[in-house]
Amino acid sequence: MLLSTVLVALAAASSVMAVPRPFIRDAPVEPRRGCGTHISAARLASAERKFQTQRLPPGAENATATLDVYFHVVSANDTVEGGEVPDSQIAAQLATINKDYNTTGISFRLVNTTRIRSPEWFNKVGPDSPEEAAMKTLFRMGDASALNIYTVGFKEGEGKGLLGYATFPIDYNSKPKNDGVVLLSSTLPGGPLAKYNMGRTLTHESGHWAGLYHTFEGGCTGLGDSVDDTAPEESAAYGCPDKRDTCPGGDVDPIHNFMDYTDDSCMTAFTPGQGTRIRAQLRTYRGVDV
Repeated sequence: MLLSTVLVALAAASSVMAVPRPFIRDAPVEPRRGCGTHISAARLASAERKFQTQRLPPGAENATATLDVYFHVVSANDTVEGGEVPDSQIAAQLATINKDYNTTGISFRLVNTTRIRSPEWFNKVGPDSPEEAAMKTLFRMGDASALNIYTVGFKEGEGKGLLGYATFPIDYNSKPKNDGVVLLSSTLPGGPLAKYNMGRTLTHESGHWAGLYHTFEGGCTGLGDSVDDTAPEESAAYGCPDKRDTCPGGDVDPIHNFMDYTDDSCMTAFTPGQGTRIRAQLRTYRGVDV
């Protein structure tokens, strides 16, 4: 495995303008998973209409696919607090998402790790920031099917307090360099962020990258998350509130789903319907034969 170490000039980060785009934002003000602005109901409806007209049929029965992963560790210094992530944590993170995706037909393999020393990017990268645009323009690798993961600190600006955010598959063709997942470095397995240090933030955010919405999208009415076998949910669940039931006439809330907002230890599964959607989104928008 190729391991490259890159020293980034801070001046370069401030000279690149951000590219506006829709994003998913998981934004805790305190140490808990939370949500800022993600996707509007109107845009979701438009995206789903487009998906239904463009959706490609399945290929071979029981087809599987392994996707390339490019990991970009952005740090302010060589400490854990400054964003340094050892190779052992990256390996543990890949093991976690492979375990979590084992029912979907999708797996992941680490192709390259890039280490980037930039206090400015570590602190200031956030959705639509100039720092994000500079970072991704320089470092995104691979084609539409390659998962690029950036770990940062989310200390300042629009990104302050985030756990992570991601792009949707439908947006790749118009903004390929912007594609990927940005994570808080302390959410990797064994990291220092209590309740969120089992690697499930990447499982959650890569679910968005693969075409899933939150389980509570749209509340108890409307399109919901566009997956039939996830029970409707009025709002995000926190902690691990067993037997929570917020929508009349439905099943209990899907608090154990990777696309809710519960603690890492509470998240255990994607549904079969989510697996079907992941494969369809990857076929249609990322050119994955699955």
